[in-house]
Amino acid sequence: MSFSVNTNGGALIALENLNQTSQQLQQAQNIISTGESVSSAKDNGAVWAIAQGERSTVSALDAVKSSLQTGQSIIDVANSAGTTVSNLLTQMEQKALAASDTSLDTASRDSLNNDFIALRNQVTSTVSNASFNGVNLLNGSVTQISSLANAQGTSSITTQGQNLSLGGSIVTLSATASISTVTTASAAIAVVETSLTNVDNALATLGTSSNALDTHLNFVSNLQDTLTTGIGNLVNADLAKESATLQALQTKQQLGIQALSIANSASSALLGLFR
Repeated sequence: MSFSVNTNGGALIALENLNQTSQQLQQAQNIISTGESVSSAKDNGAVWAIAQGERSTVSALDAVKSSLQTGQSIIDVANSAGTTVSNLLTQMEQKALAASDTSLDTASRDSLNNDFIALRNQVTSTVSNASFNGVNLLNGSVTQISSLANAQGTSSITTQGQNLSLGGSIVTLSATASISTVTTASAAIAVVETSLTNVDNALATLGTSSNALDTHLNFVSNLQDTLTTGIGNLVNADLAKESATLQALQTKQQLGIQALSIANSASSALLGLFR
């Protein structure tokens, strides 16, 4: 066996293998600490780029969900107010019907008229206060609202406003309507009935829009979950396998240190020949 004092080949080989093992060990430790086999572009540029793109989509879908939820809240407030208007109109119809009785005395008719006017004014108050986040679908200030439907912002779900203001196309009852006489009371019955039918149809339309938003919100949530799972399939590590790999590399590193120590001790053995 030949040995050179200028070059310790065994030590160099042992050192090279030890460096490789240390690099592999560092990579295994990084995988276990992050839980990802691809945590940066240097691990796998193509896979990392795909994962980053999908993460961006998942993040953007949070904004879509927020938009859909805001739209739902606006519609829910409008539906609640619209239901109140429908109930008020039902009461007004009863008052008008009672006031159409020709046998009523003046005091009773005046009392019914006062109740009718109070209910009429309450309709106006209800409609004017049916706002969420500054948006009111019932007072005619907004004709429609649009909620985001996709992460690119190229698609939206539109909800039409329903103007329930007095004297409009839905609530045709005049803002000055009264039932102070038999004639006005009889006329008010038909007008209130028509308004009530229109309001109920408007509420049905709002309900359909709310269901559409709810359905799409569920879809977006499921889509986020699916994309997140897909990202995990691309980058997540098999931690059981990586743990076994880590232990094997740690053992290999210790053996490499011993091999380097043995290779370095050869020079000491050579010196012993000259004693």
